[in-house]
Amino acid sequence: MMKDLFDAAFAAMQKTHSPYSQFPVGAAIRTSDGRIYSGCNIEVISYPEGWCAETTALGHFVMGGGGTITDIAVVAEKKAKCTPCGGCRQRLAEFAGPDARLHLCDNNGIVETLTMKDIFPYGFEADVLGKGAA
Repeated sequence: MMKDLFDAAFAAMQKTHSPYSQFPVGAAIRTSDGRIYSGCNIEVISYPEGWCAETTALGHFVMGGGGTITDIAVVAEKKAKCTPCGGCRQRLAEFAGPDARLHLCDNNGIVETLTMKDIFPYGFEADVLGKGAA
């Protein structure tokens, strides 16, 4: 069932714009109703002003109407089991619940699955500010 999520992340990675780091990354998000949103990393010469694959996928997710995130897949061409950076962990935590599954991939498929609470147990929560997630 997760092959389509991996395939979306892998296809997104093929569209990367990473001329400076030469480190292609793709991510895909699945919602509870089955929609998939994907993204790749996009770099600009003014480091660190580019954005990560997870951020791009979240942008598509928001623009597509949002929903409940159940699964996230991340794949990097040059690193198996590439985890989201700290900033992306926070971004994902803002939109995905602690039980959302994070699938770490190599170039052939999913190799490890964690939950958001496993990888980001002490992230900031929106209720601290008296606001719910967007």
